[in-house]
Amino acid sequence: MKKILFIALAVSMLASCASMRKGSSKMASSPYAEGVKDDGIEVREDVRPVVREEVEESSEPAIVVREEKVKTVDVEETTETIFRYYVIIGSFRYIENARNYKTELISEGFVPVILENENGLFRVSVAAYNEEQPARNNIAAIRRNYPKYADVWLLIRKQ
Repeated sequence: MKKILFIALAVSMLASCASMRKGSSKMASSPYAEGVKDDGIEVREDVRPVVREEVEESSEPAIVVREEKVKTVDVEETTETIFRYYVIIGSFRYIENARNYKTELISEGFVPVILENENGLFRVSVAAYNEEQPARNNIAAIRRNYPKYADVWLLIRKQ
């Protein structure tokens, strides 16, 4: 008797289950039934893979560019020595530190010049140009050939 009662209870539970009934609104509102119609036919939309164009990142970091008013230190400025673009390899608060660094750079084969900006900072330049692209090329070459000077940057002289 218990078996019959248990089977009857199980059948009635299955019969009362809303998701098992045809035309039930519970089936359509179920989050698991997306794309399934009431007649049991599965509908799939045309799915196309998204093609993303991968942008190759440059292995070299971007060149920092600053524009400042500067004047040369220890060298007389003439019209031949005034340039618009400077490759800066060091910046110092005190002139003695800039001079010591200049001596170190000379021993490594650079020809540095010390510049002073309007805020009293001393910039150590290893190259100067009247055109921007050669200055950028030199910065890239220094970064490739001298990894310890990877923070070299471009200074544009304000007119």
